[in-house]
Amino acid sequence: MKGLSKKLGEPCEVLPKCKGGGKMEDSRIIELYESRDQQAISQSDMKYGGYCYSVGYNILGVRADTEECVNETWLRAWNSIPPQKPKMLSAFFGRITRNIAFDRYRASKTAKRGKGEIAAVLEELDECIPDKDTTESLCDGIHLEGLINEFLGELQERDRNIFLQRYWFAVPIKEISKKYAMNLNTVKASLFRSRNKLKALLEKEGVLL
Repeated sequence: MKGLSKKLGEPCEVLPKCKGGGKMEDSRIIELYESRDQQAISQSDMKYGGYCYSVGYNILGVRADTEECVNETWLRAWNSIPPQKPKMLSAFFGRITRNIAFDRYRASKTAKRGKGEIAAVLEELDECIPDKDTTESLCDGIHLEGLINEFLGELQERDRNIFLQRYWFAVPIKEISKKYAMNLNTVKASLFRSRNKLKALLEKEGVLL
């Protein structure tokens, strides 16, 4: 679901609200990366380490593996900036951590022995996302990414935020309920409607047969 990254930076509620508190401005952190100053890593960890840890832990559920994901996030950022210049560091770091965590999950299945949410997330999405390991899905990957972005753009803002929280960041439904001060069943209903809308779109476009 890498295509989701296009929409990731849009709903601000999905991302952490990092303000002041002695933490360096994002623009200055980016300048440190560009000047190859290793303070960039320590400042990134100070400001976004906890956020990236929560992203990784929701997927893996194993502390040691999650800590390694966060450390690798800074290394990948160091190797990416420059030439990249992120518009939103929180989204940039969160996406890197998420991708690293998913790679680890696929390689070792750590969520089965930990408390990760990813097994439940994949089960929920099983009806509307084709098996990524099939040749058909791989060949149709670009088309599928475009359809998912189209689907996200048509959702109401609250439903889109809830969908991204659950299926991009693998946040437990109970936490989403608390975050938006919503009844647990209301969150589940929103996710159910969104999954059905995605499934209908994929069926209409011939992705699901």
